Formats: sequence, structure tokens, C-alpha cells
Amino acid sequence: MAGNNSVNDVFFPRPVSYRVIIVEILVIIFLCINMLLIVIFVKKECFHTSARYILFFVTLLSDSVLLLMSDILFILTHFEIAMPVWLCITISVVVLLYFIVTPVTLTAMTLERYVAICMPLRHGQLCSTRSTMYCILIIHVLSSGPCIIILSMFFASASLNFYKQFMICTVDAFTLYRWQDHVRSAVYQFYFLIMGITIAYSYVQIMKVAKAASGEKKKLTHKGLKTVILHAFQLLLCLIQLWCPFIEIAVFQIDFSLILNVRYFNYIMFNIAPRCLSPLIYGLRDENFFLALKNLMPTSSCSK
Repeated sequence: MAGNNSVNDVFFPRPVSYRVIIVEILVIIFLCINMLLIVIFVKKECFHTSARYILFFVTLLSDSVLLLMSDILFILTHFEIAMPVWLCITISVVVLLYFIVTPVTLTAMTLERYVAICMPLRHGQLCSTRSTMYCILIIHVLSSGPCIIILSMFFASASLNFYKQFMICTVDAFTLYRWQDHVRSAVYQFYFLIMGITIAYSYVQIMKVAKAASGEKKKLTHKGLKTVILHAFQLLLCLIQLWCPFIEIAVFQIDFSLILNVRYFNYIMFNIAPRCLSPLIYGLRDENFFLALKNLMPTSSCSK
């Protein structure tokens, strides 16, 4: 979607309805899982004072919003349903924002693990509940950067008559000139480069601590390393999503009939899949969330 033609610009001929059914099944399953984990977070007050759980909650919300909005646009595009330009702009603002919120939040969660393992004495101060609230605000401010740039280029280029039209809502509608597409890609590549460097640095530092640690500390650092690796894998999938339009252009020039299959694969693999890893990384893998999942009664307590 945001930053990727294969996300909101996916169109499949109506006879190939099984593809839509598969997408709907996947989206419903993972939205239900996300909603379940969100309910657990809201009901368990012990999660409300931990920075990593609060950031995980933000990730669940952003992933759920993006999955829902991308699915709506997927269906509208499939059935070629047009909408007013102003409505498309409104929806696109949400999509463009939350496309970036998740990877930026993943980076913040990686930094939290870095502080917890490499600077344990300062963890309570740097990762307090109040600091986490400020961090969430900073995450949304940083994530709004690409959205502001993309829409600013569009508003500066579009004529007044354009806003009176009805259109099938796709990211291409906001790319009136080729240079705008290059600027958009450059902005996203810059963001993901910074996030990739941050995650790589955190991984190296945690690895150094892991080599010198022993006993219970060693188990904690190894678990932190696994979490950082999974975050890096999520970020890689999000980054590959930005390259999908270039892959699709190359495939289009080789074989037009193959482009539909490539777009469908890209949509499943690089839009839905990265948003489905968060419940695994911080949900089912986490002892506290796993116990809360097994004991959904309000009286159940978190493990220490």
C-alpha cells in the first residue's frame, strides 16, 4: 500500500475469486489474533507499566488498522469501485502513516531490549511509563514524515478539477509524475536504512553482552538476541515491499500474464506476512502473554 503499488494497486480478474477468499481468510484470522492480544493487554494491568508491552500494544493497533484498511482497498480495487478523491486522500493518510508506524515501533522495541540488556541500571529511568508515552508520540511524529512529503508533492501538482473526480483508490493516483515516485522511494529507503542500522547496532551490542554473560543473564541475552533477529526479519519484509514495484515493472516487460501472480504473491508475502509476525514475537513467545492467553479470567496474574 503505502510506498508499494502492489499493496493498494492490486487488481485481479473477477473469475479468480479464490485469491480474494484466501486474502480474506488470512486477514480475518490475524485480525482476530490481534484483537485477542489487545483485549489481554487491556484487561491485565501488569502490562500497562512495562515499556515493551506498551510498544507491543502500539504495534498490534497499527498492524490491525493497516490490515483492515488494506483489505478494504483490496476489495474496492478488485470490484473496481470508485470513490471521491477526498475520501481516497483521507484513507491514504491513515495507510501512509501506519505503514511506517509498525517498523518504527519495532525499532523502538529493539532499543528497549538493548537498554534492558546492555544498560540494565538505567532501564527503569529510560523506559518508564512516562518515557514510553513520549516515545509513542515521537514514533507517530517520525512516521508522519513520508506521509507529509508524499501528500505535499501531490497537492502541489494536482489541479483543482482533480479533487472533484471519482477514482479507484490506489497509490498511483498520488503519483502524477515519475519524479514523485522516485522521491517517495528515496524517503522510504532512507527511513528503513536508519532503522536497519539501529537494529544491527543493537544486535551487535547485545551479542557482546551475551558472550560475557553467564547463568540467568545469559538466558536473558539470548532471548533478546532472538527477538532482535525476528524484528530484523520483519523489517526486511517491509523493506522488500518497497522494491516490489520495480520487480513488477521488470516482470511486466517480460510477461504480462505473470504480473497478476507476482502482485498477489507480493501482497501476501510483504504486506500481510510482516503484520502477522508481531503476535508471534511478543505474543505467543512471551511467557506473560502466553499465560494470560491460557487463563483469560480477570483474576489471573502475570508471572514475575
